[in-house]
Amino acid sequence: MTRTKYTQEQILAVLKEAEAGASTAELIRKHGIGQDTFYRWKRLYGGLQREELQRVRALEEENKRLKRVIADQALNLQLLQDKLGKRS
Repeated sequence: MTRTKYTQEQILAVLKEAEAGASTAELIRKHGIGQDTFYRWKRLYGGLQREELQRVRALEEENKRLKRVIADQALNLQLLQDKLGKRS
């Protein structure tokens, strides 16, 4: 997945401008984004507040951490099974 040059806070600011009444064409030109990008942002982040965005980000980080823990445990389990299998 490619990195965006806009932070999530900046994306929310652009969407807030749109909610305040700025035209889509004006925002696209002002911020140098494509129309597809604007509508993708609107679909993904539309209606989110800053606090909600922070909570989502925290949950994503926790999810990543838990996936790493599960992967490590699965690897350890596989190593133990290999060692036990070789002794028999």
